[in-house]
Amino acid sequence: MSQKSIRSIKASEIELKERVVAIKRVAKVVKGGRRFSFSAIVVVGNGNGVVGYGLGKANEVTDAITKGIDDAKKNLVKVPVRKGTLPHEVIGKYGGGLVLMKPASPGTGVIAGGAMRAVLESAGVKDVLAKSKGSSNPHNVVKASFDALSKLRDAFTIAQTRGVELSKVFNG
Repeated sequence: MSQKSIRSIKASEIELKERVVAIKRVAKVVKGGRRFSFSAIVVVGNGNGVVGYGLGKANEVTDAITKGIDDAKKNLVKVPVRKGTLPHEVIGKYGGGLVLMKPASPGTGVIAGGAMRAVLESAGVKDVLAKSKGSSNPHNVVKASFDALSKLRDAFTIAQTRGVELSKVFNG
């Protein structure tokens, strides 16, 4: 069983807010000229540790966004958010995208670039230091952010995996 299947959540059970990360007009060259359509990357989350992303493509912007939202609801993951920040530092990679996320003290806020900011805020992270290194392509940044968030593990999960008490995880 993969880590993603363990953390998947049903969209019908929770209230989700959607955020459009990027909308692009794409062209297909045909015999009569160019055919234009739109692709939209959408992030949905409940602001309490559940987040997902989706890609929608259609001839109209609103249809593309709707398809993106439906796709995002199918790809929800649970993120361990502790006291409004991340449990530990993490690096995520996808294609040319590379993101670095660090926990921050209360009151710091979300210090992150565009696409990564949408993912972190939708997940309910209030204080984080994040840097996008590598590709600035929103597709790759969002997927790298999800890679990083899927690598996060809280102390309780680590204690269960090792088969030890929670206090032993910190003392060591």
